[in-house]
Amino acid sequence: MEITNAIGRRKAAVARVYITEGKGNITINKRDITEYFPVDTLQYIVKQPLNLLEVAGQFDVKVSLDGGGVKGQAEALRLAISRAMIKIDEENRPKLKAAGFLTRDPREVERKKPGRPKARKRFQFSKR
Repeated sequence: MEITNAIGRRKAAVARVYITEGKGNITINKRDITEYFPVDTLQYIVKQPLNLLEVAGQFDVKVSLDGGGVKGQAEALRLAISRAMIKIDEENRPKLKAAGFLTRDPREVERKKPGRPKARKRFQFSKR
C-alpha cells in the first residue's frame, strides 16, 4: 500500500495526515500521540474514525499539525484521518458521514469591532 495523505482544518488548526499500513502507531510532529495529547478525551477524538471503522491497529498515522489550540488541533486531525480513510476505501464514506466526521466545522473567531471591548460586548451604557 502506498502512502495516503489528506488535510483537515478546524478554527486556526491545520492537520496534514500520511497513512500507511502498520501497527497502529500515531505520530504527531515526531512525537507519540500520548505525549502530544496527554488528555484522554483528545486522544479519543483523534481515534474516533479508526475505532468506528474497526481498523485501529492496521494503519500507522504520521501527522503534521500546525496552528490553533489543542481542541481545534484534535478535531482537525479527526477530519483529516476521516478523509484519508475514504481515499483508502470509498465504502467507508457512509459510516463516517453518519457519524459526522466528514463535516468541516465552519465556526471561526469573530473579529473585534472598533469602539467595543470585544467582538459583540459593549461598554456600559450611561443615560446621564
